[in-house]
Amino acid sequence: MTEQDCFVSFASLWEIAIKLSLDKLRLPDRFESYIPDQMSLNGFEQMEISFNHIRRCSGLEWRHRDPFDRLLVAQALEEDLAIVSRNPAFDAYKVKRYW
Repeated sequence: MTEQDCFVSFASLWEIAIKLSLDKLRLPDRFESYIPDQMSLNGFEQMEISFNHIRRCSGLEWRHRDPFDRLLVAQALEEDLAIVSRNPAFDAYKVKRYW
């Protein structure tokens, strides 16, 4: 892993899929083609959800209740990564946040 590596968590992809199915989000093309194309074009790598991420999530304080965001926090802590989000709820945890 280098400092320039950018990851998209499976948790984020799952949340996107749910929002699409609820008509709360629209993409310019089908999920199954748009997401892989955009990840490839932008040099993003997939981050799978591991047992250690889930274990880390189980020990987080309940400062934020969104299960997807909690998993992102756990992944960032476990992998020593920053999170890109404009959501200030991440600031309740000791993760670096950009945006």
